Amino acid sequence: MSSASAAIPQPGRTKAFLRLVMIEHSVFALPFAYIASLTAMYEWDRNIHWGRLLLVTVCMVGLRTFAMAVNRIIDREIDARNPRTAHRELVTGAMSVRHAWTGALIALAVFLVAAGLLNPLCLALSPVAVIPMVVYPYGKRFTNFPQAILGLAQAMGPVGGWLAISGAWSWTAVILGLAVGIWIGGFDLIYACQDVETDRRIGVKSVPARFGIPAAIWGARVCHTVTTALFVWYALATHAGAFFWLGLVIVAGAFVYEHSIVRPHDLTRLNRAFFSVNGFIGIALFLCALIDLLVRGLSV
Repeated sequence: MSSASAAIPQPGRTKAFLRLVMIEHSVFALPFAYIASLTAMYEWDRNIHWGRLLLVTVCMVGLRTFAMAVNRIIDREIDARNPRTAHRELVTGAMSVRHAWTGALIALAVFLVAAGLLNPLCLALSPVAVIPMVVYPYGKRFTNFPQAILGLAQAMGPVGGWLAISGAWSWTAVILGLAVGIWIGGFDLIYACQDVETDRRIGVKSVPARFGIPAAIWGARVCHTVTTALFVWYALATHAGAFFWLGLVIVAGAFVYEHSIVRPHDLTRLNRAFFSVNGFIGIALFLCALIDLLVRGLSV
């Protein structure tokens, strides 16, 4: 086999790479990039531009894939020392570091090309979106608040989705971006609670490891309260209709449910809160926002 062909991931390696980056978790951030993009289309000419929406999708998935792959590569030694993450592909050998880097760089190239096809501003700002993705995995080594870096990284999605359509800066998109970043940072506070003992033992920094699980849970509650307030602000700023407000009621109910099943001394339903509830939040609000925009005159 030639060196060139060896550098191309084979089918088995591709499948392992997709498991490595947990491609299905794009559901958390992608719906909010769509909300921003579709709202910008509504304000622009009230038409859905499918080509641009496809490029937004490619950008989001490409950047997230790069970020996850780099995260796994940088954290592979930490993952090997944590029983919960010791099964990950770079730890078990199901995926080599070389092939993980190959996949990461391909994803980065796809992101940059798609950003360039959208408009010059998206291409110019693309490095700004990449930087926090690389810094985040190092955050747990130098700060007790790595979730803040994660939130900043995730806030880029809605802002980028709006820029992709308008080609101009929008503070309305920043409101939505902050809501998403604080939301994801908040539920990552909950997720980090399951690794407290291991993190303390191996020296990984986090809010739960430094301040304890009760503080992290309360921090997540504050984050999700602020998230709800920012969603309301975004609805007011975009003159949202009844269906979007219905979506906010659903989101608020989901937050209440999430925090009713995860308590400082009972983390048995943490995975349900993290995966099921938060996945539902993104999809539910997107569907309500889409219906709202269509009812208000967005043309397919």
